[in-house]
Amino acid sequence: MITVLLDGERLEIDEGSRLGDILPDRDPVCAVAVIRPGTRESEKTRSYQVITTAGEVVVESTPDGSRIFEDPLLASGQKIHWHDRYAAAFGTFEGAFAPARAPFLYDRGDVIMGCGGYDPKRSYLIFSKMHHSSDFGAGSGGVIGRVVGGRGVLDRWSSGDEITGIRPVMAWADTSRSFTTADRTLLLEDGMQIITHIRITSEGYSQTGISTDTADSVEHLLLALSGGHFVVGRSTSTHIMDRRKAETDVSEDLVQARREGRVTLRTKGRDRGSVYIYTADVPASPAHTVVGQVTHGVELARLAKAKDIFCVRLEPRRFDLVGMTLTDALAVAGEHGISAEYAGEGSNVVVVAQEPGTTLECLSKRKVKLTTLRYEKVIDITLDDTAAPVTCDIFRRVTGLNLHDVGKMPFFFNFEDVYLFKPNIPTGVKIIPENIPAKKTNSAALAVTNDSRKGTGTVGVRLSESEEFGPTSEPFEGTNIIGRVIDIEKLKSLKEKDMVFFREVGHE
Repeated sequence: MITVLLDGERLEIDEGSRLGDILPDRDPVCAVAVIRPGTRESEKTRSYQVITTAGEVVVESTPDGSRIFEDPLLASGQKIHWHDRYAAAFGTFEGAFAPARAPFLYDRGDVIMGCGGYDPKRSYLIFSKMHHSSDFGAGSGGVIGRVVGGRGVLDRWSSGDEITGIRPVMAWADTSRSFTTADRTLLLEDGMQIITHIRITSEGYSQTGISTDTADSVEHLLLALSGGHFVVGRSTSTHIMDRRKAETDVSEDLVQARREGRVTLRTKGRDRGSVYIYTADVPASPAHTVVGQVTHGVELARLAKAKDIFCVRLEPRRFDLVGMTLTDALAVAGEHGISAEYAGEGSNVVVVAQEPGTTLECLSKRKVKLTTLRYEKVIDITLDDTAAPVTCDIFRRVTGLNLHDVGKMPFFFNFEDVYLFKPNIPTGVKIIPENIPAKKTNSAALAVTNDSRKGTGTVGVRLSESEEFGPTSEPFEGTNIIGRVIDIEKLKSLKEKDMVFFREVGHE
């Protein structure tokens, strides 16, 4: 038998086992981080991973705090001694400090060295859960660190929990034998560490309370990574970046120092809208807004290479009911404890808008107002990202399908079997020729007129095949085919200037 660590959990397996044996249900596109034992040079940082029975937190210590966190007595099974809505204390153990005998102001995430009865021989390691003032028998405030990862764990601690280990977070100088891989046949070695995913807790979210100050920018994060994947478009010595949502405007909600494990969005420049995970501390930038914190798996971010794809888990997951039937939407809202205001009944009604529009606001208010339409008023379509990725992206942006499963655009007019729509395409957007038909256009094909024609940006559907013109009634060279309309019969009831709702139900 050999022993490996799988996401921090010790696992005993047969010698000769391979990666696929311990991850049978693994998403095949996702890479994992593999850290071989004894093969990395490293230097200690001032960060420590505190492992508890309710989860792990990462603490960035003060210079004096490092000595305390490295005391083996502290890591030897310290149980929770007391906890309330303000703080949780582990101990006791013997400390060496002079209690100040005065209250001090603490913020959420502060880690304090305090004591009971002003006796340092009965010291506690105290974690502040919220902003408050208290006398913990600390010396001159007694703050010895701050939680920078895993803050949600603070709210999960209860009677019976304990600290099972404390280990320093290492900065790796040599990762030549530690790597990322998606190879399921990788032979596992004794002492290997395997990290399968990164977990991100959104800024403003916790189990005991939700702040909506960053709701707009966090919503972009939840949307950008809603598929459960982080696609590394760039990897540097300080960060990795997923640029799939680049060139999207993002709110500037929170500018702070970009410490290791911080998740930010770029708010300015060509890469605005891209998601960054930091693997080293760098100063704050007015071009970045903080939207989350890695609470598990930062090692995977350190090792990731350009073009790697890895699994990511978000806390919370995005709350978006748009595009669902009303029946399904009410079921999802109920699972989250959110009440819904709506009109209409049944599975033949589709949600086309929700208010509030962001996840944090919905979870904070615990209620949502839904706008619905009967299914016969919503037209289902599929888009072909493989053949026309650029034009499909433009179409989603101008209709709102980049944000939800339902988008809209105004109906222009129809003649014979051609139906035309005129979305508002911003000035400067270029629609290059892409996926131009060769010999004919099929019935129900959905197309956009490209920049080679005066009617650029027009969206059209043709009910019948044509060997001469595209769905926008332009010659083939002026036509970009982007998908097809499933519900073509619904087009016949449209009237000029109608606002038409489209639901994306799949991909070509």
